[in-house]
Amino acid sequence: MGELSFPGQQGVSRSISDTPPTHYIFKLQLFSQLVNSKLESYTSNDFQAGGCKWKLVLHPNGNKNKGITDHISLYLVIVEPNSSAPAWEIRALFRLFLLDQNNDSYYTLQDTAENGRRFHKMKLAWGFDKFIPLDAFKDAANGYLVDDTCVFGAEVYVCQETIAGKGECLSMIKDAIAYKHTWRVDLSSSSTEEYVESKPFAAGEHKWKIQLYPNGKGSGIGSYVSLYLTLAEPANLPPESKIYAEFTLRILDQLNRKHYFGTSNYWFRSSTSTSGWPRYVSQGYLYQPTTGLLVKNICLVEAEVKVHGVAKAL
Repeated sequence: MGELSFPGQQGVSRSISDTPPTHYIFKLQLFSQLVNSKLESYTSNDFQAGGCKWKLVLHPNGNKNKGITDHISLYLVIVEPNSSAPAWEIRALFRLFLLDQNNDSYYTLQDTAENGRRFHKMKLAWGFDKFIPLDAFKDAANGYLVDDTCVFGAEVYVCQETIAGKGECLSMIKDAIAYKHTWRVDLSSSSTEEYVESKPFAAGEHKWKIQLYPNGKGSGIGSYVSLYLTLAEPANLPPESKIYAEFTLRILDQLNRKHYFGTSNYWFRSSTSTSGWPRYVSQGYLYQPTTGLLVKNICLVEAEVKVHGVAKAL
């Protein structure tokens, strides 16, 4: 173990370790795609250590809320315990890791606060605003970013307990392709149904459906048409997996080609497999003959889906 030459930070110990992190490993493929995406940060899946659940939050371009632009920012966050107690706190010692793939060793940062850091309801996160300078991270000679892939990790000790860890791999997709699917909806035959949905279609190696609620859903009931994109087979997606997709839902203007659309980004999981708008378009606007959105009770709904990344358990 040896000290690194990066500028020091108060309360932070930097070192090199030959031992991999005990509790969690987070591998990130195509790091450049994450940097160039619309995500300012990425939150890992939960992992257990010391009888508690934790997660890592990575800011690949630095934590802009802290004014950091020239370093990677990395934080340990506790998942609030499912407890009825009005107050709780956990003291933990922790180290965060970055793999040097050239030397098969780990660059580590450890918080040197005596007796560990205090995690509680008003302070869920501790970590390092300046985990590593971006220029040092991207320098191929250092081995931290090899073939656009990097590996982070964590060790967390609460009352000296240790629990076997798990990990995940986030694979960002380079040059993601936008897939389009057009769905012909006959509202004359579906106006009495709660919702109608398209046949499954493929986009980014996953199957999707469009759902349309003619009389609205949730806050849109009675006055709006609700429109959603959903995974067609959410039960087939493992609980630890998630899909980051950018999508646009359009109702095509069949007369003037002034299409009505909404665009969003969402992490799709088996437990949260649907995203869209309860107030997508007012019924009054949809049924106006001059808008061209509904012609002879037929509307054409188009989904454009681009999958930017997939996270899976290691």
